[in-house]
Amino acid sequence: MKTAQEIFELLNSIDENVRIDAKRASGIDKSIMETVCAFANEPGLGGGYLLLGAVRTGFQNGLPVYVPENIENPDKIQNDVITQCSSMFNVRIRPQIEPEVIDGKTVIVVKIDEAPEAQKPIYITSRGLPQGAFRRVGSSDQKCTEDDMRVFYSSAESFDSTIVKGATLDDIDENAVAYYRKLRAKVNPNAEELSYDDNDLLLALRACEKEKSGEYVLTYTGLVVFGKTMSLRRLLPALRVDYIRVSGNRWVEDPDKRFEATIDMRGPLILLVNRALNAIKDDLPKGFKLRKGNLQADTPIELPDDALREALVNAFIHCSFRLNQPIQIIRYSNRLEVINPGFSLKSPETLGEPGSVQRNPFISTIFHDTNLAETKGSGIRSMRGHMKKAGMMPPTFESNRSANQFTARLLLHHLLDNDTIQWIASYADYSLNNEQRLALVFVREVGAIDNITYRQLNSDINNQKASFDLHDLCTKGLLEQKGQSRSTYYIAGEKFINGRTGGENNNAGRENNNADRENNNAGGENNNGLPTDLLEKCKNLKRWEPSEKMKDLIVELCSFTPLSINEIASLIGRKPFSVWYKYTKPLIESGKLFYTIPEMIKHPDQKYTTVKNK
Repeated sequence: MKTAQEIFELLNSIDENVRIDAKRASGIDKSIMETVCAFANEPGLGGGYLLLGAVRTGFQNGLPVYVPENIENPDKIQNDVITQCSSMFNVRIRPQIEPEVIDGKTVIVVKIDEAPEAQKPIYITSRGLPQGAFRRVGSSDQKCTEDDMRVFYSSAESFDSTIVKGATLDDIDENAVAYYRKLRAKVNPNAEELSYDDNDLLLALRACEKEKSGEYVLTYTGLVVFGKTMSLRRLLPALRVDYIRVSGNRWVEDPDKRFEATIDMRGPLILLVNRALNAIKDDLPKGFKLRKGNLQADTPIELPDDALREALVNAFIHCSFRLNQPIQIIRYSNRLEVINPGFSLKSPETLGEPGSVQRNPFISTIFHDTNLAETKGSGIRSMRGHMKKAGMMPPTFESNRSANQFTARLLLHHLLDNDTIQWIASYADYSLNNEQRLALVFVREVGAIDNITYRQLNSDINNQKASFDLHDLCTKGLLEQKGQSRSTYYIAGEKFINGRTGGENNNAGRENNNADRENNNAGGENNNGLPTDLLEKCKNLKRWEPSEKMKDLIVELCSFTPLSINEIASLIGRKPFSVWYKYTKPLIESGKLFYTIPEMIKHPDQKYTTVKNK
């Protein structure tokens, strides 16, 4: 068991994290018990530590500063923790508790062990499931969803095995079934299921069920993997793959100038893999190789087919079909992003490690058995390997629980191209390691980076090393820290050399530093072109207004123009922190507001709109 001194040292170097949480603890409130629940539930975490009586006083040199805050009645606090752990949950939790004195002040260390699999999910009895259960994601405690229940109830029926009302064998595309047979035969020509007729094959794959009446009905596996295009449009109208070509490096808010081109692809998923792959490859710019007599050649953009295929298949098999939303492939001028509905069921810190938590086990099995997907749990690791072998930037991944989506991001330039080599060479005097150089390239292309993304540039880097490297870049003036705690991200600093060699400027660097200053003008001289009557509504708000009225007003504001948190807060006369937790976050979760930059939630230019990206 760690001591309080050891935990303070960790907090002051890497802040709160997936296994450590600090609380002031003047009393045992619901947030403490939610953390207890999350530590007990999170699969593979091994539990975690609560340090009661610790307070963060600020930041020094980019690092957090935590100090002890004396607990006046430690005996009462200990008894309250023990009592609530015994009575609040469906299963009694036995915490390990040790009071300690640091700098003459009493603090309490509480260690929570991970609960046995058979007892999960642990949940607050009064709230029931899934709302009363929590998981530990990064340094936060997240309410469980139905998808999280799937993690705990591994023996329960999955959504992809659920029967689709109104779907029969007539909705099956025979070409899709034939293609499955062809792929399966290449992998294992003696596979037993290849001897079955189509009906029995679909039964074996859990693509259909046979009712007592003898009628065959389709499951979601059968519909999304083998269903006819017309049937998919009828039964899952929003399920498609959208290829979107965006001009520049940012999502454009103006709907009249947003897309250069779009391709909407519908059909059985097993047939869409190659179609989507070809759409991407056909759109990528073609490079030139060195010809005889030439002194220099441009490096062609050649994303590895295997990495592209893995990104697509990963989106297909981990998509949450409950949401009935499209899978998006967004092609910016400098990167490709593949976005699927449904956040990662694995913790972001463990992405790429062995083992898979499957949202759709029957769909996944079909893709694995046909070699369309890598061995279970190895897809992300395989993508990293293919990109590294091709000499390209490692792929990065972002799992967003509030927006309920997962993004795979591939940068479209070669690490060894002349432009990048010359640009990186300009930082030769700064004594940077390889990962720091990659981080600068990433910020140049995307505009910002956070700790989790930095670690994905090299999977061997841990949280503490990433924090040290990023802090070092801030100290050298190459990056600038924004946000705090788990909302921390980094943008280009004073000494960051913006743009590319040759004078091209992608506006991804220092211009972001003006974002906060620009946002602060909202409600002052800059009213974002909002109608006078709407501004009057904001002006006439009382100090206490019903929550629903405030939410409706925010939706109305964002329907006229995308607004940042600071702009909304200034317009309605509330604090940004309060606006986010009371209004904006619930509106996003309910689908009434959307991010303008969904590919990077913590982006410094993030705003909110009522128009969902298509």
